[in-house]
Amino acid sequence: MSRSDWEVVIGLEIHAQLNTASKIFSGASTAFGAQPNAQACAVDIGLPGMLPVLNRGAVERAIRFGLALGSRVAPKSIFARKSYFYPDLPNGYQISQFELPVVQGGTITIRVGDGEDAYEKAVRLTRAHLEEDAGKSLHEDFHGMSGIDLNRAGTPLLEIVSEPDMRSSAEAVAYARAMHALVRWIDICDGNMQEGSFRCDANVSVRKKGAEALGTRREIKNLNSFRFLQQAIDFEVGWQIETLEDGGNFVQATVLFDPATGQTRMMRSKEDAHDYRYFPDPDLLPLVIEPEWIERVRATMPELPAAMKARFERELGLSAQDADALTVTKEVADYFQAAVAAAGAAHAKLCANWVMGELAAHLNKAGLEIVCAPVSPAQLAGLLLRVADGSISNAIARKVFEALWNGEGDGADEIIERQGLKQVTDSGEIEAMIDEAIAANPKSVEEFRAGKEKALNALVGQVMKASRGKANPAQVNELMRRRLCV
Repeated sequence: MSRSDWEVVIGLEIHAQLNTASKIFSGASTAFGAQPNAQACAVDIGLPGMLPVLNRGAVERAIRFGLALGSRVAPKSIFARKSYFYPDLPNGYQISQFELPVVQGGTITIRVGDGEDAYEKAVRLTRAHLEEDAGKSLHEDFHGMSGIDLNRAGTPLLEIVSEPDMRSSAEAVAYARAMHALVRWIDICDGNMQEGSFRCDANVSVRKKGAEALGTRREIKNLNSFRFLQQAIDFEVGWQIETLEDGGNFVQATVLFDPATGQTRMMRSKEDAHDYRYFPDPDLLPLVIEPEWIERVRATMPELPAAMKARFERELGLSAQDADALTVTKEVADYFQAAVAAAGAAHAKLCANWVMGELAAHLNKAGLEIVCAPVSPAQLAGLLLRVADGSISNAIARKVFEALWNGEGDGADEIIERQGLKQVTDSGEIEAMIDEAIAANPKSVEEFRAGKEKALNALVGQVMKASRGKANPAQVNELMRRRLCV
């Protein structure tokens, strides 16, 4: 039996740390990087008599998320105690939501693959609920012991649970990337995966093609990179299929992924909901969200990626692929829109090409985010206007961009003037250089007149070299062809 006889079923649980200044049930700071236990107050460490108080900002961020995905924001939701023992969980329970989560349902459309093979797919959400994070156990710096850092205890999380709608690791990664972009776009989470602000758990099972019943699932915990997410799922799928085809079976379990080996390993058998003994937290009243509150939050929402993408296609004439690339993050979209505003909508395609091309290449090479780009949108627009009006060629424009990147001038016009880069468009001057190129390259002239089109490129290249790249290439080509065809 081949792998193609099996269907993969994947659902993701994403834990997005909400970017509030304080924790979900206390006033302690959520800032990353503090000394261990420096940001754990009496509520966080579970001292007797300490009472939780819900953070309004965390609720508003959950509402923003629900609005972004067309979900139902519950008018009433309940906090529950999820009971389990772990050393970095001081109370012996986690405050979470179970039966009545704050966000219910919704969909997100993902784009999977590139080029002609790319396709879009809608992934349904089951729910998103508010909860507190646990602390962290530290093992590396202790000999035969573990340390407990409770700085993360009480940090606000939004746990986003998908339906099992994904059928490959590629779809799972596309979904995780789309969700990562969205929570950053609506400014509810910084998305820093290295700091644990955005973590994924993948529920993976396989079943025979055509079967309706789901197979036994195993949950891969705490994946903090898209690459690890894909590797972990691919290994787990292969392991499950191989086990079943060899006549074996396995139980529902929680597993960990080891990046060093590229393999998953079982951590514990997987609990069901009843094992956690959920019950309503007696210290917290039900969360009531009035319609007026939802409307106030709606008024602060930015234009969402799907709407912006459609607008770029409709109003600026961009392709779907370009519009996708320019709405991958809000920062990229903001930069592009600022450049178009400065250059004019007529030059939107040119702006798009440079943002996705030259600018992106420089950012990647320097390891910079677009908000830190040394070339501002206005500077890029000024440069592209000189390309559009024929003052400089694309080749010269790249040199000017490099100078702007290196801080060698405040604007393109200054650099063009100072370095004498303005494009040569005087036909008499160009024709003189053409005459010199023809005289110096009789063999290329003979080859072109014999029907070898490539020979023309060699002659044009000689003129461009003589002009130090400043001659208008299209004009050189036209005049050269006219001269040789006489």
